[in-house]
This record gives sequence, C-alpha cells and structure tokens, in this order.
Amino acid sequence: MQGAHYADERLPRYTSYPTAPHFNAGVDAATYAGWLKALPAGTTTSLYLHVPFCRSMCWYCGCHTTVALRDGPIVDYLAVLRSEIPLVAGQLSAPLDVRHIHFGGGTPTIIEPQEFVALVALLRQHFAVHPQAEIAVEIDPRRLGIEMTAALAAAGVNRASLGVQSFDPAVQKAINRIQSVEQTASVVTGLRRAGIEEVSFDLIYGLPKQTLQSCRDTVEQCLAMRPDRFSIFGYAHVPEFKKHQRRIAVEDLPDGQARHEQAEAMAQQLVAAGYVRIGLDHFARPTDAMAQALAQGRLHRNFQGYTTDRCEALIGFGASAIGRLPQGFVQNEVVIGRYAERVADGALPTGKGYRLTAEDRLRAALIERVMCDLAVDIDAVCDEHPVDRGVLAPSLAKLEDLSRDGLIRFDGSRVLLPEDARLFVRKVASAFDAHLDQSQRQFSRAV
Repeated sequence: MQGAHYADERLPRYTSYPTAPHFNAGVDAATYAGWLKALPAGTTTSLYLHVPFCRSMCWYCGCHTTVALRDGPIVDYLAVLRSEIPLVAGQLSAPLDVRHIHFGGGTPTIIEPQEFVALVALLRQHFAVHPQAEIAVEIDPRRLGIEMTAALAAAGVNRASLGVQSFDPAVQKAINRIQSVEQTASVVTGLRRAGIEEVSFDLIYGLPKQTLQSCRDTVEQCLAMRPDRFSIFGYAHVPEFKKHQRRIAVEDLPDGQARHEQAEAMAQQLVAAGYVRIGLDHFARPTDAMAQALAQGRLHRNFQGYTTDRCEALIGFGASAIGRLPQGFVQNEVVIGRYAERVADGALPTGKGYRLTAEDRLRAALIERVMCDLAVDIDAVCDEHPVDRGVLAPSLAKLEDLSRDGLIRFDGSRVLLPEDARLFVRKVASAFDAHLDQSQRQFSRAV
C-alpha cells in the first residue's frame, strides 16, 4: 500500500493541538478562573461532562474510566460534579450561549435516570442553554434500560452515540465485551420511539481475532439499523499506559497490512451504502449536518472527533475533563480522589493545561484543515495569523518528503491528499506539529 512504511508510526489523533501530553502545571486554577472571567457575554460555548465509571472493563479501552460494581462511588462522584458546575459558573462575568452538551465516559448512562435529568436541569440553571442545543450522550447498549431511555428524552437528549466495536463473537470474547445484534437493535428502536432520532455508531478495526470478513459482517449488521453516522477507529494497543490491555494477546492482533485492509473494506462498504466519507474515520448520511458541514468547509475537530460544533469555548466538567478557551487548554485532575478534594475545598479542580501562542494557533488551524478537508491552503491560513511564515520552514521540508512518497501533491500553496492516502492524513498533519516527540508511545498507529 502507498505509504506502508508509515503504517506503524505512532501519531496523535489531533483532536487538539498541541496534544494533551504537552499540557503542563503552568496553567492552574487561578489561570483558568481568569480565562473564564474574560469570556465575553454571549460567547458560543460547549459543555462536556465526563462520567468515568463502567460496570465492567472492555480490554481495548483507552479512556479514563474505572469499574464500579456498586453505586456508592457513582453517587459520591455525582455530588462532586454537582458542586463543580456552580463553582465554574460562578467564575463567569457574563452569560454564555451554550449550543452543545456532551456526556462522555466511561458510561454516562450508568447514572440513575432521575439523577441524569436533575444533572441536565442543573446545567440549565447555571448556563444559558440554547433551545436548539445539541445534547449528546455516549451509550453502552448493554446497560441502557427503558427508564433511562425515557430519562434521556425528558432531559432533552437529541443525539445518541452507541458503542458497537464488533459483532464478531470471537472478537467480543477477546475484548471482554459481549453484545448481541438484537440487544443493540432493541436499544436503537427504543431511542427512536422516545424521540431521540439522531443515532451514531462507533466501530473499531484492528481488534484481536478480527478478520476482514468479520469487519464486513459487522458493518452489514449495523446498516440494517440505519444509523445517521458512523465512527470507525483503529484500536490503539498501548499496554504500557493501559494495564488492562495486557489481557489482549499481541499475537491475536492484525498486522499493519491487515488493519489497512479492514479500515478500507469498512469504508468502501459504507460509501457503497450511500454514506459520505468524512476525514479520517467518520461517515454520515448526505442529509446529516456533518456531511453538509464538510461540503461547506465548516467541519471542525475537537476532543470528540469530527464535529459541526463551532463554539468559541469548551468547558469540561468531571475528573480528567478537558476544556478549551480562547487562551488555551485546561484539564481537570485525572485522579477522582484528587478531583473531589479540590472541589470540596471550593477550588477549581484544574490539574494542568496549555497556554496557546500565536504560532500554536497557526499550526492548529493548518492541522485542523488537513484533518477535516484532506487539504489546506497554507498561504490562506497564514494570512489569517500574524506569525512569521519562516517558522513553517521545517514543516514545508517534511511536506516535500511526503510529496515524493506520493502522500500529498501541491497545487500552488495548497496541499492536497489523494483519496488513496486518506488513512495517512495524521502523518500529513504531523508535518505541522512542532511539539511532536516520536518517542511518545501513547499515541496510536498511523493506520
């Protein structure tokens, strides 16, 4: 395959720039408080709430989550989360315009139904949530009951993202996640009956025991449920950082060539079914807002991946949650106990962050357009940023190398990726990354 020698290279997913490993303690609670206070009235804003609990651990998981077999730790955590919300809102000097709310995890629907409704009500109490705001929640179909489905609808949730990964029984056993097609279809039907019509599926390739045919079978079974969007991610095996991944036998993992074939087979199957291919790993129906944003050059990228979210600020709540304000990034304390202690003391639970420079903003804009559009007009982006273009000299040299390898071509100041190099878009984006340290092994493979 073209660019095959890049396939095993570890690269960021570029859901932010700079990426989280470069955050530092120089951004603290006082810094964050000042950034919040400086937000002008009416700033379009997204809220992210992290619920770091699951009933069981999926061995492929790369999220900040922990297993809770009883409700006590979850109840305690929610009490802290309910305290953090007014604590953050109290730092603001003017009302914001909240357009997106996203619940991630872990398993956000591990919360009791009445607690979820109350949590959204608390957000509405402290923030000006737009009547047409998108409220999205990540769902484990194995853990969603009728009462919780009704609670999601009552709270105003209008988008559900379902984890599927694979329907192959051999793969499910190898990743400790047994989930039937029938169970998943029942959840989809229940959500739509409750009025939650926007449904997205998450799939993964490169899993242990996974084959080309099992990937195709999973996509076919998913298509029968008619989701609006798909996200198809490559499994990142980093057992040195995620100890539970050590339960996955390395010899059961497909090699780079097999991963590439799996990703392309799934992509072609979705395109043949009428979905629009978006960036590296998303697919949407042509009428979906994400497909329309792509066509209009309005697609963006944040910590949830590709998005139509154009908000100027992202505020994160919960342990490990990341936010982004005009001045830079902030991340809450990752360890739940430390996060809870900070909030109990009446302090913002900021653990670290990153203050953006003008050069960072330039590079972030270049990377985002590459990741979203598979193309970027370097001169046009530079014209929008008051930075000496000389800082891009090393990047341009890297792009020349990629051009010789056939991963990109130049059209004046525009950099374009051919369709057969799409899966290497992160490699192209990395040419603009001045912070990248190739020795960092927590990143995922390029393909």
